[in-house]
Amino acid sequence: MTIAVRSLSALAHAGRLSAYRLLVQAGPAGLAAGELARRLGTPANTLSTHLAGLAQAGLVAARRDGRSIIYTARFDVMAELMAFLARDCCGGAAEVCLPVFACAERR
Repeated sequence: MTIAVRSLSALAHAGRLSAYRLLVQAGPAGLAAGELARRLGTPANTLSTHLAGLAQAGLVAARRDGRSIIYTARFDVMAELMAFLARDCCGGAAEVCLPVFACAERR
């Protein structure tokens, strides 16, 4: 439960959520910090704070590529969070949740 609380807390800020969503869209290749700041229109120091919060929660990973730091979403951690949230979904009647997941896939 601690991991879920930490992850949800990290995502409960518009700036961090926006950064995380862009990293999810970028896929496994990730994005350089500078490119992420440019796309978000966020100052580098503000973005750095947001990324540190996401990294502390385990939602993003960073790697150095030359002079750049590339950030990637940790899809495994998000999958664990989603599983935790849905574990007791609909009192064990998973078929009730299927329409919700189908709607989400169409977006």
